[in-house]
Amino acid sequence: MKKFDAVIIGFGKGGKTVALAERSDKMYGGTCINVACIPTKALDHSAALSAAMGGSFGEKAARYRAAIEEKRALTAKLRQKNYDKLASQPQITVLQGTAQFTGPHTVSVSGPQGVVELWGDTIFINTGARPFVPPIPGLAGNPRVYLSETLMELEQLPRRLVIIGGGYIGMEFASIWANFGSQVTIVQDGEAFLPREDAEIAAAVLESLRARGVTVLRGAEIHAVRGGGDTALIDLTASGEARTLEAEAVLVATGRRPELEGLHPEAAGVELTARGAVKVDAHLRTTAPHIFALGDVAGGLQFTYISLDDARIVRSALLGDGSRTTENRGAVPYSVFLDPPFSRVGLTEQEARDAGHEVKVARLQAAAIPKAQILRQPAGLLKAVIDADSSCVLGAHLFCAESHELINLLKLAVDQKIPYTALRDAVYTHPTMSEALNDLFASVH
Repeated sequence: MKKFDAVIIGFGKGGKTVALAERSDKMYGGTCINVACIPTKALDHSAALSAAMGGSFGEKAARYRAAIEEKRALTAKLRQKNYDKLASQPQITVLQGTAQFTGPHTVSVSGPQGVVELWGDTIFINTGARPFVPPIPGLAGNPRVYLSETLMELEQLPRRLVIIGGGYIGMEFASIWANFGSQVTIVQDGEAFLPREDAEIAAAVLESLRARGVTVLRGAEIHAVRGGGDTALIDLTASGEARTLEAEAVLVATGRRPELEGLHPEAAGVELTARGAVKVDAHLRTTAPHIFALGDVAGGLQFTYISLDDARIVRSALLGDGSRTTENRGAVPYSVFLDPPFSRVGLTEQEARDAGHEVKVARLQAAAIPKAQILRQPAGLLKAVIDADSSCVLGAHLFCAESHELINLLKLAVDQKIPYTALRDAVYTHPTMSEALNDLFASVH
């Protein structure tokens, strides 16, 4: 048995030291680099360029195939870079294989090198999440049904794409494939579109998708998926009407669940939550005091930068004063890479009112921003929520070009309780999207 100061299970942003076990050599670097953030954003950029070029479906399909190859090259490069960064260090051992707890301090790794028994003084669970597939008849084993990871490997652009699920992943893929030239239909079971978002912003996103030919079926129930030859048939009921959709590809985008298959955390005294995530405290310590869980597997927000911040929290607990926790990392910004992207930080207007704030609201149409016109992306809406008593920014919702960059400035404003007047009266470079904050916060009422 090999003994280590630390054993890390999973190759995501949360784990970068000592003995590391990763199930697949195609996942070095974790979910973000290989099957999520990086490849989807690469495809999003390529799709936007393709949409601007126009042309026949055949021309679009050729550009799509080229984009898939470029995406593969990019992820392979980053994957190798992450592997080399660790494997080149003599104090780090990287093992490919499936890990399984065999005791409180012991882990068995089964892979190409055989079975290796590890003993770790401290152990980190960093296995991420996997797509959830609902029990709809005909989904499993259907060659026309894809998950987000596998759709990004599809070399032939589908003329018709049906997306099951109206969440953030489904929105991003709908935007990307619509820009490439597919006819996209989103099927969601709920009536409300993006129910966790500000109602005005959700309406603007829906309008933008529809303007690009995306159909959204709400309050739908899928009964079965049939076929699987050249096309799949999706039997459903929407708005009380029975319908059958036909598509060359069906994407299942119904969320992700913590990845713990085969790990047997119970053998180490690690308990799970009712939702199947690893139970952790504010320092990400599990019910076994020497074992920590980081990233998606711990059941928190599923963002790669949260996993990275989780590593800071664990470092603070093990090597610092323990002052950094999951409860004091501030407002968490996020972006949904539509075209244009939608980004948010802090409270919606309704959430602020429900929390007892007297609020003021700022609104600005993206078309009023010179840089948005330069970028030929005039669609969208910017909205901010302000506490009427303190003048502090409570939340920001930006559906506009480059919102994924702009939202980070708004996070600082929310965390540091900066009054909106400081953003309104600041001097910004021109022409930029950030100068829109002058006009946005001048509209407060």
